[in-house]
Amino acid sequence: YTDKFQFRVIDSSGFEIRDIEMPAGVTKDDPEFGPVPVFFGQVEIPVKLNRPAGNARNITLEARFQGCRDGDICYPPMTREVTFEMPAARTDVGGPVPDASMTDAGAPVSEQDKLAGLLSSHPVRAIAAFFVAGLLLAFTPCVFPMVPILSGIIIGQGDRLTTMRAFWLSLIYVLAMAVTYTVAGVLAGLFGQNLQAVFQNPWIISGFVLVFILLALSMFGFYELQLPGRLQTRLAEASNKQKGGQWWGVAVMGFLSALIVGPCVAPPLMAALIVIGSSGDAVRGGAALFSLAMGMGLPLIVFGVSAGKLVPIAGAWMDAVKALFGVGLLALAIWMLERILPGGLIMLLWGVLAISSGIYLGALDRLEAGVSGWRRLWKSLGIVLLVLGITEVVGAAAGGDYWLRPLSGFKDTAVSGPAEQHSAFKPVKSLDDLDRAVEAALAANRPVMLDFYADWCVECKRMERNTFPDPQVQKMFEQMGLLQADVTANDEVDQALMRAFGIIGPPAILFFDNAGEEMKAYRLVGYFEAEEFAGHLQQVLGVQ
Repeated sequence: YTDKFQFRVIDSSGFEIRDIEMPAGVTKDDPEFGPVPVFFGQVEIPVKLNRPAGNARNITLEARFQGCRDGDICYPPMTREVTFEMPAARTDVGGPVPDASMTDAGAPVSEQDKLAGLLSSHPVRAIAAFFVAGLLLAFTPCVFPMVPILSGIIIGQGDRLTTMRAFWLSLIYVLAMAVTYTVAGVLAGLFGQNLQAVFQNPWIISGFVLVFILLALSMFGFYELQLPGRLQTRLAEASNKQKGGQWWGVAVMGFLSALIVGPCVAPPLMAALIVIGSSGDAVRGGAALFSLAMGMGLPLIVFGVSAGKLVPIAGAWMDAVKALFGVGLLALAIWMLERILPGGLIMLLWGVLAISSGIYLGALDRLEAGVSGWRRLWKSLGIVLLVLGITEVVGAAAGGDYWLRPLSGFKDTAVSGPAEQHSAFKPVKSLDDLDRAVEAALAANRPVMLDFYADWCVECKRMERNTFPDPQVQKMFEQMGLLQADVTANDEVDQALMRAFGIIGPPAILFFDNAGEEMKAYRLVGYFEAEEFAGHLQQVLGVQ
């Protein structure tokens, strides 16, 4: 009940409550008391303080409140006390001494906390916001791998493919992905587990890589994936009565896509999991996750329908298109192997794929007089792929480990041997490790940054390669204590560390102030470009 809240400072620190910004709440028609304003779930109530000048000190704030279980029983009035360490008042500048409410006035509210608050207070608007966020996530590297999977499904229909059939195939694939993503997210929020991490086991990844390779070879025409003739006859007879079998196969692929190549942890996902985990409201959080997944799937549906309308369904063109998507499936297999194989070997695999594709397009064939312009174009593309492939192989031999920068190995060894890409992070494993590392950094008067990383986290590797080595970022890293928690194993110790901070999985970056407390308003989840990340670090250093 909003009118039952009371706050007071119960020690003699000299702090006084100046204002309490009580939210409006929701009007509930109580059969005994009539319309009363109440809160459901969590509520955030800013308490502003006037404070005396002087050194930093601790205050104890008492909160009194009373609530009911809706439609059931009422609880007696309750009291809770929390002790805060208040920083020293600023006396080195003119004007009035700022009160405690102004201490973090410039602190941002993290994106996931904004969305979590919106989902708690305005669920309808929040679900629309999650759909838009899903649309934006659809164009990130974590979702791109779904394109060749869906393409293979559609192209595999052969002469049965129509625009309407492509629409239903795409819709079923996306719905299966969305439902799986929602269920997995709800379970993760309720039980605090990163279910996607379970599917990063090398054996599981290798199994799915084998499936994609077999599908690709089928696209190349080496064989047809089909059942024995006797079973085909029986199934054909059944299919004349029931056409659902093929749709179930598409749904299974959508289910696997959500678990294996689904999007990385991002602020919208984290926000929904915060709401589910803290309030237990699986319906509201699940609706947000489903909306997020459908936003991610909408471009896939548009792509699938376009493929069904534009892709030729007869003649030699069909073989070329199938080969193209076969290459896409092989690329997806290499992308998945990047989570468990070293960078140099991944470069070699990309090189072999590019060289093979270039030769297939005719890079080494002689052009006879009078050939068509299209033939010349394919040969040109083949030569480009051949050169790129050779560059990848040579770069891997030179010690490179990132396929998007194949010649970086030569650059590193040209200047006094191999060079580090960015400042070294001190590894931490457990909460005890973290406490000791934070204390050591604070003793050196350096704010602390904790990076949650995993080898199977695609966005983590992008941050490692694109964001952290940036000169602006490096300059600010020199002023900080850098810690990294590698949760690749996702064992009990890793899970305990993530649970302690409400982290569902990487990438996540936390910052700690001079008192060793996390600056929650500055927490980052997901991938950030170098310029945006440098600006965020500047804000963090500015409040230390």
